[in-house]
Amino acid sequence: MTDAGNMRARSRRILWFAARCLVQTWWYELFLPRVGLARLAARGRSARLQRIAQRFHLLAIELGGLMIKVGQFMSSRLDVLPPEITKELEGLQDEVPPAPFAGIRTVAEAELGMTLERAFSFVEEVPLAAASLGQVHRARLSELDAAETGLLDVVVKIQRPGIGSIVAVDLSALRRVAGWLSRVRLVADRVDVPALVEEFAVTSLEEIDYLHEAAGAERFAEDFTGDERVSVPELVWERTTRRVLTLQDVTAIKINDVEGLRAAGIDPSEVAMEFAAVMFDQLFVHGYFHADPHPGNIFVTPLSSDGASAAGVSRAWKFTFIDFGMMGEVPAALRHGLQKLLIAAASRDGKGMVDGIREVGVLLPSADTAELELAMTKLLARFGGMGFAELQEVDPREFRAFATEFGDVVRSLPFQLPEHFLLIIRAMSLTSGMCSSLDPAFNIWNAVEPYSAQLIRAEGGNLLQTVAKQALSFAGVIARLPQRLDNLTTQIEQGRISAQTPRVERRLSSLERTGRQIISAVVFAALLIGGILLRSQDVVFGTVVMAASALPLLYALFAGLAARRGPLP
Repeated sequence: MTDAGNMRARSRRILWFAARCLVQTWWYELFLPRVGLARLAARGRSARLQRIAQRFHLLAIELGGLMIKVGQFMSSRLDVLPPEITKELEGLQDEVPPAPFAGIRTVAEAELGMTLERAFSFVEEVPLAAASLGQVHRARLSELDAAETGLLDVVVKIQRPGIGSIVAVDLSALRRVAGWLSRVRLVADRVDVPALVEEFAVTSLEEIDYLHEAAGAERFAEDFTGDERVSVPELVWERTTRRVLTLQDVTAIKINDVEGLRAAGIDPSEVAMEFAAVMFDQLFVHGYFHADPHPGNIFVTPLSSDGASAAGVSRAWKFTFIDFGMMGEVPAALRHGLQKLLIAAASRDGKGMVDGIREVGVLLPSADTAELELAMTKLLARFGGMGFAELQEVDPREFRAFATEFGDVVRSLPFQLPEHFLLIIRAMSLTSGMCSSLDPAFNIWNAVEPYSAQLIRAEGGNLLQTVAKQALSFAGVIARLPQRLDNLTTQIEQGRISAQTPRVERRLSSLERTGRQIISAVVFAALLIGGILLRSQDVVFGTVVMAASALPLLYALFAGLAARRGPLP
């Protein structure tokens, strides 16, 4: 069969699998419950989902390409997909068969414009790692290149032969499936599937451009300059093209190798907490994050005692990130919304959670959120603060009852996944799963709460500044009020406004006093909050600011007493 014929057959297999799954889901999840056979549909659901996942697993391994990426994403959605599917697909990354070295050699030599023997003094034919889009081989630079770069042992990432055509075919098939789903009202009302596929397409095309990956590695390294927790391998630009990437060999302990960590004297639970903090920094501080933090892409690198002392850190290890092909960006507005969401989650604030969900764009502005706020508050009150191990001990019937109630509320609201959000969900899902594998008792709340407190402290100055600006703006309105009142009185006296002048004047005078009371209360609140926030850094100055807040408070109280002595008739 010709290459074109192979590509057509590949597309047909993907489309046929998707069509079969859609028909099966419609029959069991929509049609049978509608005709009163819901119990029959539910009876074999677990086995049915497992069979679908097994069939997709086999299809992804056989076809490779983007099907592996789709399966990896599905395996990370522990929050949405049932365990029958996620468990079956979780090992996909480690099962990708390597491409024959002859084809890899052809790609590399065509890109570099020379033989591998001339480009490197040594290249290991057996790959160090094989992924869906390319594979990695250990190599050694020539003496001349080693002298120029300061590196000797390197790894060379080379694309699989024909991967560009395979990605194009897979994306075409996924776009057709997205078109089918967009005609299903139940799906289209809540998710813009074509937009999600296009976002997936952008990241996939970026992944097969190794110059883009190299630029991403440099930007990531720049974000963590001076942070001794994180390191990035050095690039060898002289041996890097769009389809070949050469970089420093930084192979160390895989982050999920618990036994290897313990053998090196490293506490896996400490690694879990620190890894969560590093990922939070990427999302909430830098706004640029590694969107594929699976175990093959993060090493824990032990430091010698001299190296740790020179770096000025107490821990004797650091994280080394690799593979920057899938990176995500968080725009400033979205980052601010995520910060609010994190703070609300840490404080178990159901209304704040809903406000944060709305601000990040997941919930449309038109949505009536009263029931969602109630459901979120109940959910946080019952399960907030529980770690994964604690949640496993909850009665499954209680879980099902909450899931049914919460699911009914969610399905009634217009949700959407905004741009950039797909990669954020992926990164956080992989992070949570990684930390739980390192420490079964890991509680994500223990990482969220101190981080949210850090965000609150960082936002303290901004909060005080915002309140002060509001107070000054209000003061401006109050300052202009007497002139406006005088103009209004003149118009009344000239007969241009029909009114009982004495009564109007008294009411306007009352309005002015009320306005001054309000501005005094705002200034009092600004000074008090500012003093509380400043005390954590400067006790004396913070106390002075808090004491100063008493002046506007006394004015507001005495102005109120004066107003009550002369009540309006």
